[in-house]
Amino acid sequence: MNADTLLRQIAFSQVKGLDLAGARQLAGLTGGVDAFFDLPTRRLWQLIGGQKEYCSDTARAHCIDVGAAEMAFIGKNGIDALYYEDESYPRRLLECDDSPVVLYRLGKCDLNAKHVVSVVGTRRATAYGLRFTADLIAGLASRLDGLVVVSGLAYGIDVAAHRAALQADVPTVAVVAHGLRTLYPADHRDVARRIIDSGGAIVTEYVSDASVHRGNFLARNRIVAGLADALVLVESDARGGAMVTASIASAYNRDVFALPGRVTDRYSRGANALIQANKAVMLRDADDLIDAMNWQTKPQPGSQGTLDFAHDTEPELSPEMEVIVEYMRKNPTATINDIASGLAIPYRLLSARMTEMEMDDIVTALPGGIYQLNI
Repeated sequence: MNADTLLRQIAFSQVKGLDLAGARQLAGLTGGVDAFFDLPTRRLWQLIGGQKEYCSDTARAHCIDVGAAEMAFIGKNGIDALYYEDESYPRRLLECDDSPVVLYRLGKCDLNAKHVVSVVGTRRATAYGLRFTADLIAGLASRLDGLVVVSGLAYGIDVAAHRAALQADVPTVAVVAHGLRTLYPADHRDVARRIIDSGGAIVTEYVSDASVHRGNFLARNRIVAGLADALVLVESDARGGAMVTASIASAYNRDVFALPGRVTDRYSRGANALIQANKAVMLRDADDLIDAMNWQTKPQPGSQGTLDFAHDTEPELSPEMEVIVEYMRKNPTATINDIASGLAIPYRLLSARMTEMEMDDIVTALPGGIYQLNI
């Protein structure tokens, strides 16, 4: 593809209010992207049957300017702009009329992988939800070829899903609600870097200069839902972004699954409600999802029995880690700041050790800077 074609495709995506269905219609009426930018305004008005501001010379010139700026940015930073007619554009999104005209991808993950599962949930995840997320993705990774895990890089269940995929050596895709000049939340920069380095991707519909707006987070949920074959809701209150994503997935005819919880638990209310209303299938483990989706599993070495997520051996601890573990056993509610202070370890060094321990499944990060000991 030549640079001028890509520039015009990006510029076309900047037409105000244009989604996938609108792009197809507008391109069909005007004769294509080149015609949209080359024809006189009056001729465009005749073709579309009305006077539209986005056809004006000024509006189209602005779109071209935005496209030129974005071309420079993506070229400098190794970002792909996937136009909806490209082979690499996610085919699952083509089924959704409100999908973006252009999707920006940092990283080389195949968005048309064989099995794509989105995992979403509350930012205030519990140990129950975090453990289930890790076990689910480990189980899927052990049974399926071509698995990709999608989530939104937010606190709680989202980032836990990404970390679990990294731990299981599975590509993971983070859908963000802003341009790729920045990253939100900044606390997850290291996770984002590992996602890219491990064959995953960060994707967005927003140009690089787009700032973070609250409405963008709800809008990006449709991409999280549309990219996948199935969506898993791990934990959520009765209302929240994860519940919106589950609703969108259902509207897209995606299979929706939910982790049941105790009726007295606040962050199980949403999942329990979906299950009760037959809007989600109760999910206990990876086998449930694989069976419901009728997915073919890869050959398993040895026994064909049920999945066992328990560790075969205890992880090997360095002397420094043993000191940290012993402190955590004596102080189970201690935050990372408490540990750093109590053991006189510099925060930066301790943070690096905790990340290593989390990757080895020795600890699980909980909200509020607390870590749960898993051994």
